[in-house]
Amino acid sequence: MVEGLEVALTDLQSSWNNVQHHTDEISSSRLLVRRGQAFNITLYFRNRAFQPGLDNIIFVTETGPLPDLSKGTRAVFSLEGHPGSSPWIASLQTIGANSLEVSLCAPPMAAVGRYLLKVHIKSLQGPVTAYQLGEFILLFNPWCPEDAVYLESEPQRQEYVMNDYGFIYQGNKNWIRPCPWNYGQFEENIIDICLELLDKSLNFQIDPATDCALRGSPVYISRVVSAMINSNDDNGVLNGNWGENYSDGTNPTEWMGSVAILKQWHATGCQPVRYGQCWVFAAVTCTVMRCLGIPTRVITNFNSGHDTDGNLIIDEYYDNTGRILENKKKDSVWNFHVWNECWMARNDLPPGFGGWQVLDATPQETSNGLYCCGPASVRAIKEGEVDLNYDTAFAFSMVNADCMAWLVFGGKEQKLHQDTSTVGNFISTKSIQSDERDDITENYKYREGSLQERQVFLKALQKLKAGRSPGSLRTESQPRSVPLSDSPSLATPSLQPSDVVQVSLKFQLLDSPDMGQDIRFVLLALNMSPQFKDLRVNLSAQSLLHDGSPLLPFWQDTAFITLSPEEAKTYPCKITYSQYSQYLSTDKLIRISALGEEKNSPEKILVKKIITLAYPSIVINVLGAAIVNQPLSIQVVFSNPLSEQVEDCVLTVEGSGLFRRQQRVLIGVLKPHHRASLTLETIPFKSGQRQIQANLRSNKFKDIKGYTNVYIGL
Repeated sequence: MVEGLEVALTDLQSSWNNVQHHTDEISSSRLLVRRGQAFNITLYFRNRAFQPGLDNIIFVTETGPLPDLSKGTRAVFSLEGHPGSSPWIASLQTIGANSLEVSLCAPPMAAVGRYLLKVHIKSLQGPVTAYQLGEFILLFNPWCPEDAVYLESEPQRQEYVMNDYGFIYQGNKNWIRPCPWNYGQFEENIIDICLELLDKSLNFQIDPATDCALRGSPVYISRVVSAMINSNDDNGVLNGNWGENYSDGTNPTEWMGSVAILKQWHATGCQPVRYGQCWVFAAVTCTVMRCLGIPTRVITNFNSGHDTDGNLIIDEYYDNTGRILENKKKDSVWNFHVWNECWMARNDLPPGFGGWQVLDATPQETSNGLYCCGPASVRAIKEGEVDLNYDTAFAFSMVNADCMAWLVFGGKEQKLHQDTSTVGNFISTKSIQSDERDDITENYKYREGSLQERQVFLKALQKLKAGRSPGSLRTESQPRSVPLSDSPSLATPSLQPSDVVQVSLKFQLLDSPDMGQDIRFVLLALNMSPQFKDLRVNLSAQSLLHDGSPLLPFWQDTAFITLSPEEAKTYPCKITYSQYSQYLSTDKLIRISALGEEKNSPEKILVKKIITLAYPSIVINVLGAAIVNQPLSIQVVFSNPLSEQVEDCVLTVEGSGLFRRQQRVLIGVLKPHHRASLTLETIPFKSGQRQIQANLRSNKFKDIKGYTNVYIGL
């Protein structure tokens, strides 16, 4: 009688497999593989060699707390293979004296997550013996053509899955600046935190068996992640805060990377981290999705609409000084808003709507009862197919809503203007394998002012109307009555009701708006009529929060301008640092407005401009050659840009592959305009292209940033 085959040892070949599966950045000692791609393991036997025909080897894989064959969370498959019995495949590679190398392959639609690998061995006439071989983690596979997240371009896969740093674009549409970010999706323990995040979701808590079975779908996973990055419904990763008080947490502008946020969430027993705003939600989402293997990028939309009632109209209210008022409806235009795009097939939609999908973890509106948004097909947004899943109507409004300006005076509302081009400008993302900015606005909308753009808008509006009761949508498409210009540095004047321009107003900055300096600008008034014009213009300035919420005005002026026929005049204005410094929010946004009225005429002209104040960047110098596992010196040069002393200064430096944790240096006091430097020592532990990020905060400012790229050689 032949004795039963006994397993003595299993080699999961983690180091070799992980290189083949593009997971070696995560670990070389733990097995992390991608679905739809084979991986090899070696079984070592205690008593004899494997004999084909005599020994029947059956593998078992299980994921989740309630593995189930019918749900696909348990698989049983034989080395001999019986076609159709299981989508998992085991094939014989080589037979050694006392070993057996086997190739295993998960189907390209298998649920992602943590798996247990077992083997059952039945030898002729002997009993069945079972062995637990070990654990492995299964991820999405953008390299596999049969996977729903397959991305054909290798440069795109390197950028949107493998790159662990990038830029998030901030500022305003006339001053776009890159903010460096450390995604760190391959840093220590991040994969475990990402899987923990899935297990903390409400879906898992309510029905873990079904939740785990659905984890093969990138559509499902993206909705779960979108809900879990914010904490509105659950113990998600981040608390949002769009106010001015961050004393019991971290100001969102101070964050430079996702790793510190995710590790803090895990270390505190999954208590939400305080605080995040849109770019922080999107950046952490990018980390989680790239870690799980779904190609993801971060998108910034300048002048982003937040339409609360779904009528594709953003209402803004002004008083007779030109000051913007608090919006009772909570409609708003965000200076910029940041979300994600994830690449996936959409078999749940009609053909042609796969590819990039909008995913927005910022908690704005609910979707099926939870604060999540997407995935919404970018192509569906462009074509106005707002009835397609998920949340396409809301995503459409963010890039294509119209703006309505109202004058509130004497208890009445007077319509000033409906603007069709304010919302959705310079939609931006980092270029592939480059530090440049890509403008992808054309992916979301047809050219502003084109016939196609208006046709798509009207189609979307009709679809929204069809889904609502009569009267639930208030729209305005009558002829414009008074001009409104959301002016760039030289604003284009709007048309008056007769479409014959009589008088135009626009703002022009005279200097770069630097923090700590006076803001100098002029109001340009132009009379294009053959008559004299007497104008009274009320000017005001007020700080804005990031979500467009206005604070009280801190500067006002009145100009009386007489214009001869076809004459242009400038009215000089200055807001001193002492006037704005104490009223400035951490978002560093100032809105200047002018409301002009002609003598003996009811018509009014409104012009506005948003100014983002700039800081000087931190300079980072890498001293000497950067070699993996060799000491490296890094010089950081920073300064106080203000003409007053600042206190409680803290410099924070991080960078995946260079620092195992954030470096925090207490600087203390910096005198007015003082420039300083310090040198940090580190030992890089990963080779390849890397980025170092730095942030300086004080009692007067929170986010002076800098970065540098460095190549770590072997």
